[in-house]
Amino acid sequence: MKKKLLVPILALGILFTTVSFKGDFFEIAKQIEIFTTLFKELNMNYVDETTPSDLMNKAIKGMLADLDPYTVYWNEQEVEDARINNSGMYTGIGATVRNKDKKMIIIEPFKGFPADKAGLKSGDQIIKIGDITISDFEGDASELLKGASDSNINISYLRQGKTEKTTLTRGAIDVHAVPFYKLINGNVGYIVLSKFNRKTTLETKAALEDLKNQGATKIILDLRGNPGGLLTEAINIVNLFVPKGESIVTTKSVIKKYNKTYKTSKQPIDTEIPLVVLVNGRSASASEIVSGGLQDLDRAVIIGARSFGKGLVQRPKPLTYGTQLKVTISRYYTPSGRCIQALDYWNRDENGDPIRVEAKEYSAFKTKGGRTVYDGGGIMPDIELETGKFSPITTALLKDEAIFDYATDYYYSHTLENWKDFSFTESDFQKFLQYLKTNNFEYETETEKEFEKALRKAKTEKLDKEILASYTQLMNSVDTAKEKALEDKKHEIITLLSDEILKRYFYRDGMYNYHLTHSPEILKALELLDNPKKHNAILK
Repeated sequence: MKKKLLVPILALGILFTTVSFKGDFFEIAKQIEIFTTLFKELNMNYVDETTPSDLMNKAIKGMLADLDPYTVYWNEQEVEDARINNSGMYTGIGATVRNKDKKMIIIEPFKGFPADKAGLKSGDQIIKIGDITISDFEGDASELLKGASDSNINISYLRQGKTEKTTLTRGAIDVHAVPFYKLINGNVGYIVLSKFNRKTTLETKAALEDLKNQGATKIILDLRGNPGGLLTEAINIVNLFVPKGESIVTTKSVIKKYNKTYKTSKQPIDTEIPLVVLVNGRSASASEIVSGGLQDLDRAVIIGARSFGKGLVQRPKPLTYGTQLKVTISRYYTPSGRCIQALDYWNRDENGDPIRVEAKEYSAFKTKGGRTVYDGGGIMPDIELETGKFSPITTALLKDEAIFDYATDYYYSHTLENWKDFSFTESDFQKFLQYLKTNNFEYETETEKEFEKALRKAKTEKLDKEILASYTQLMNSVDTAKEKALEDKKHEIITLLSDEILKRYFYRDGMYNYHLTHSPEILKALELLDNPKKHNAILK
């Protein structure tokens, strides 16, 4: 018996919503009709059972695959997740979790919130929520953690191989955009800005004013690891330090209505206070608008490593049945005219990969005061530090959770009473390297992935036997190179290990306090701010 066709209204909604109607209307209608009839015939005639929703999801992903990675389809739950992320408020257990391979792992419980009060720790594997076993659950298991405020939830979890149980009460979770700020050295205000949601300007302004009242005459704004967020909040953050009426961002698109210049619209808090901004390779989007704007206006010295390089602007477009399309609508440009987009998704190489502009092809631009700055992807700091960079080997360790898992092991085998007493020694690093070998961590580099892809292709062409010996030798060379890279990038790795370990014992407060006396970027910023002549010389 043939199953009934589910009419692909969703597909029609997506196509009609995303199409720019400046084109040929007949061609648009023609393509929609082709797709509709194909979808119908496929569902009614394919030899095996098919699920219309699965086919449609794959069709949507295929349609978007060759565009940039920021143009994505959101189902109803993803729409809600985006709303929560932008608002900074939600109801739940107060912890970040990772769902992978039918496993739910606690990544970080937030201090003072339900998960923390119930005793859950980073590294705990939740195996059961209420009567539902996570490994048997189809769909996003993290949804089971959400619910009405003050409602109870029973959880079973694995910790160091032992099953534990706890009951917690869901509550309102307040995600701070400014998780930490402090007066240091008596006159330097340090502010960590971790995300750009609807509370970002309010919290940053409050922190800045409080620090000034405490006696701050210099400011360090830390945007390291900040992935971005709301464009308007980025404009408002720059506005705290520059006069009303300054152009901060210009957006450009083939669609005229998206061509716009965003200017500061309010009176600033302080246009004179010496300012340093910290960035690294994980500072993206709105973080780059802030750092790029302050750099181009000669208002702040930027310290760290080149930022991520996301110069594209997205806007959510409502579709049918509560879904949305988050679509890239324009590129943005800093006050000097730079587009800091690192990868060109519209012009790809012979392998289909987006092109990255080489350093020799960077274009020069002038700041408001006449300093030379460059495009080419990301914001290049005025003072660049090797310690702020992230190498491929470090990225691989993060992706494969090697650093996270080692921090869990460290926590249950070490006692630490005060963050001031913490030190990750050379001996500890060697133990980490041994831990990787003992636990067979197969962190995979992009090079290895490409080689493995080539071997699979060779097998299909019956060439694998002839090249297997060479392939094995090549992979052994890669392993040797990886071991050397681990030593070469020791400082990067130790920094990430230290952060992950400190959070286990002392939450983020302890980690940030530790940074104040150990982070090379913060120490460099303090050194610069203590030398007004050098600080001013950089900006002039």
